[in-house]
Amino acid sequence: MTDLPQIDLALPYITGDLPGVGGVIKAKPEYFIVDEIPLYEPIGIGEHLYVNLTKTNMTTRDVQIGLAELFELKPENVGKAGLKDRNAVTSQTFSVHLQNRPMAPGKASQLIEDRLKVKVNWANYHVNKLRSGHLKGNRFTVVITELEEPMALVLERMTRIATRLNQVGLPNYYGEQRTGEDGDNIRSGWEILQGRKRIRDRWLNRFLLSSYQSHMCNRYLAERVRRGLFGRLLLGDVAKKHDTGGLFTVSDLDVEQKRYEAKEISFTAPMYGYKMRKPEQEAAELENQILAESGLTEEQLRRNRVKGTRRLGRLLPDVSYGEVSEGVRLVFTLPMGGYATILLREFMKTG
Repeated sequence: MTDLPQIDLALPYITGDLPGVGGVIKAKPEYFIVDEIPLYEPIGIGEHLYVNLTKTNMTTRDVQIGLAELFELKPENVGKAGLKDRNAVTSQTFSVHLQNRPMAPGKASQLIEDRLKVKVNWANYHVNKLRSGHLKGNRFTVVITELEEPMALVLERMTRIATRLNQVGLPNYYGEQRTGEDGDNIRSGWEILQGRKRIRDRWLNRFLLSSYQSHMCNRYLAERVRRGLFGRLLLGDVAKKHDTGGLFTVSDLDVEQKRYEAKEISFTAPMYGYKMRKPEQEAAELENQILAESGLTEEQLRRNRVKGTRRLGRLLPDVSYGEVSEGVRLVFTLPMGGYATILLREFMKTG
């Protein structure tokens, strides 16, 4: 019987040679603001009422259930494009399927504000349900507080770190929200894949499998950083075009490396599964090594219906920052699936 490989949660920094500024985040919800960047806008007709709202100290699931109860619907009739933190001020859009029961957007907005204690920014109709992935990204405004170093030194360190990140980007690691703080989710996912554990709750089963997938993706990215392979492409990489999202296999390193350095393309990382698009040659050797070290096989992934996909391997945030009375404020945008905490850890170095 295969033993569980040691779970290494350490993720190497891109700015590991630069000291951080310390401090804390989320001292107050208003110190962590998230605004969705939509993939498209509602067109004003259809059965789905799109509602963009701002909530504080509420999860996405809280609002989804609240909207379903308010309009006497099942939760699955309320769509959303992504999940947002509870301890924050977050603005996101939900779709409410009001089939055969249309309501004026203004009336619906007032009803939602009165009953759910949120601020409705706008409401309009569209022809389809809002689904996971219908999102370009998120814009973050974060204040780091409780800084112990003099502000002049803090700003100097911020400048050096921001310059590095704006130049080379950073690995698109998954955050602890997905993998868990102590690795328990990862262990459970591995045990399910090995057939040692059965979870009847379908949502929990999928989440734990996804946690292990995310850990494997982090392992791949960490190894790429450790080997000095983050700043260059490998022959056979599955790369992604930043402008169109198209995927292709790298066959000419001289040509594609120039596009990589120009930030036109980036490599993708594996979310292992039996339907995942596979790399070739040098890139395939690295991905196969990571999979082999996990003790998993493609057959186990297939048996558990883990299809897999490719994940953008490099984030290219444009970070700005400045002093505020409470500490320092950072403003940056990440594409869908990017974790703000992965960027903030580079600045804070607090573990």
